[in-house]
Amino acid sequence: MERVLVADVMTRNPVTANPNDSLLACAKKMVGKDVGSLLLVENGKLLGFIDQSDILWALLKKSKADLSQIKAIDISPKKIATVKPDLSITETIKRMKSLKFERMPVVSAGKLEGMITVKDILNFHPEFYPELEEFAEIREEAEKLKRFEKAISKPVVEEGICEECGEREALYRVNGMLMCESCKNSM
Repeated sequence: MERVLVADVMTRNPVTANPNDSLLACAKKMVGKDVGSLLLVENGKLLGFIDQSDILWALLKKSKADLSQIKAIDISPKKIATVKPDLSITETIKRMKSLKFERMPVVSAGKLEGMITVKDILNFHPEFYPELEEFAEIREEAEKLKRFEKAISKPVVEEGICEECGEREALYRVNGMLMCESCKNSM
């Protein structure tokens, strides 16, 4: 396989915020852009990085402070792990695994160039990176849990015959099947 570089697969225009934006503004931007993190950038220079867990931490630890009063830069880590655009994907994977990061900013000559994520790498050539299986397994388990929680919280859809036990009951939709309450609870 030819040498694949970070620059070949990175996201070139990641979602950014100003370091002085409030956590409330950052949370709104994350929801609006459907992203889990923001790079804090000023004049093209990467100054910080926050993600959803940072905002949740602030909510728990600084509950008396209003989220609209806390600046994003105030909760950003002081040191930010980055990669260069000319780093090989193999080396990037090693670095991500050792740091247990699923995403890293790409910086060159002090300027933000983009963002590289496990998803970017897997979208490029999933078969070449079995090293990333552990990230995929973690994500798969989280997705399964979300699907299960969503499925068991669905309301009664109709009365009919349970696809599991064959009894006529009020039915719930669980993992695409119609089940009575006792079969649903025994899962």
